[in-house]
Amino acid sequence: MNAGNIIEAIRNNRVKITDHADEEAADDSLMYDEIYYSVIHGEIIENYPNDRPYPSCLILGRNFAGEPIHSVWGYNQENLWAVLITVYRPDPDRWINWRERVKR
Repeated sequence: MNAGNIIEAIRNNRVKITDHADEEAADDSLMYDEIYYSVIHGEIIENYPNDRPYPSCLILGRNFAGEPIHSVWGYNQENLWAVLITVYRPDPDRWINWRERVKR
């Protein structure tokens, strides 16, 4: 997955937000402008090329206060839209440096 495609879609207002992502953003008190900022200045830490209906990826970024945000994005190659699948503040007990899952 290419983060550039997702960033371009964000910059051109071609974003679909799933109901699940909307609920998670509200639960974690995340605003969409800080989510978008976290993607534009973030990095892909996991790729999910076999996800359906679109390949997706997990992006680690930071909000305006420097706090980590994880967001999962799909990308529709046909219409060039990005889909925010979920977003959350990562649990420090489940992540090493916010990039690697803790092995259990």
